Amino acid sequence: MRSSFSLQAAATGVLITFVGFASTFAVIVEGLTKMGASPAEASSGLMAVTIAMGLGGLILSLATKMPISVAWSTPGAALLASSSALPDGFNGAVGAFMVTGALIIVAGLFKPLGRAVAAIPHPLGNAMLAGVLFGLCLAPVKAVAVYPVYGLAIIFVWVAVAKIKRILAIPAAVLVTVAVVLFDAGNGTSAAAFDLSSLWPAPVLVTPTFSLAGIVGIAVPLFLVTMASQNIPGIAVLAVNGYKPDAGKMFAVTGILSLLAAPFGSHAVNLAAITAALGAGPDAHPDPARRYWATATSGALYILVGLLAGAATAFIASSPPLLVEAVAGLALLGAFGSAVMGAVAEPRDREAAVITFVVTASGVGFFGISGAFWGLIAGGAMLALARWRRAG
Repeated sequence: MRSSFSLQAAATGVLITFVGFASTFAVIVEGLTKMGASPAEASSGLMAVTIAMGLGGLILSLATKMPISVAWSTPGAALLASSSALPDGFNGAVGAFMVTGALIIVAGLFKPLGRAVAAIPHPLGNAMLAGVLFGLCLAPVKAVAVYPVYGLAIIFVWVAVAKIKRILAIPAAVLVTVAVVLFDAGNGTSAAAFDLSSLWPAPVLVTPTFSLAGIVGIAVPLFLVTMASQNIPGIAVLAVNGYKPDAGKMFAVTGILSLLAAPFGSHAVNLAAITAALGAGPDAHPDPARRYWATATSGALYILVGLLAGAATAFIASSPPLLVEAVAGLALLGAFGSAVMGAVAEPRDREAAVITFVVTASGVGFFGISGAFWGLIAGGAMLALARWRRAG
């Protein structure tokens, strides 16, 4: 059978799992912590989002016989990491996460909303994303200033491995960071000691609260960056490789999973973009009909890896925060570069895009609403004014 199990595709699935989790789990925990999550809540959130994306990839791949890869929203987590906690704390954030899941479902089932999100001017969407990522991308430089030896070691390994196999560069940097933390722990200089009782996560059910500040300042920007930076590019990656699933149904499934996982601290899951290229490309298998085993395998492994969420969170709690942010910043450099290029590519819209970037990157919020929303509003107003002037 053409669709029979493939060891080659399964091996690619192992790589997808390793890269997908190790590359940016620090960003996820950082974002949840900035939203007011306790260590137990952050561990629960990391576990929930990992299991949710595993279930999504496994179910969608087996149901469609296509290499559908589901991932957590890395840009969304970066947005959380660059935002201030809500007045209601993590309960308010969880309420916002649930609204985001509901919006993704509506975008999948109600085509006009999906088209409206897709119609957001690309320069503004990219500029908002670049502004969200900017702060974390500065972390590697700051880490070198504060921890010269450790910071340079992490960057050196990242550069050296990238020359050989770029997709393994961030996981290699993560391993070096782990070694640094363990070395510090052995010398009694680490930020904290590992709490062995916290290595296995326990689901923490968080009672959501809903507020206008949470919906406008967190839920809407999280929805926009997840759709514009993950879901829509994810469909594009599949299309480039010859797969054309029903985009609306794919969005709806990820929205349902996001909604169900949110009460346990998960922010959002979506169609993968980077790891989607691994599973959908010829490296997974020469036969396109058998590549779905790569994403099905990674989905099953993500569910198992979710049980390591406690260890991952304990590691971060025991690490100098700036080193963790440095690894996260290295992981996001590629996304930041692509966003900047997309923001300024069109000369006519460049001024509006720069305004969006500056307002978003400032991190300044008004009325309890994050800078990402105001950046989009400011840039949109400038873009509308510029187009009105040209029309006049």
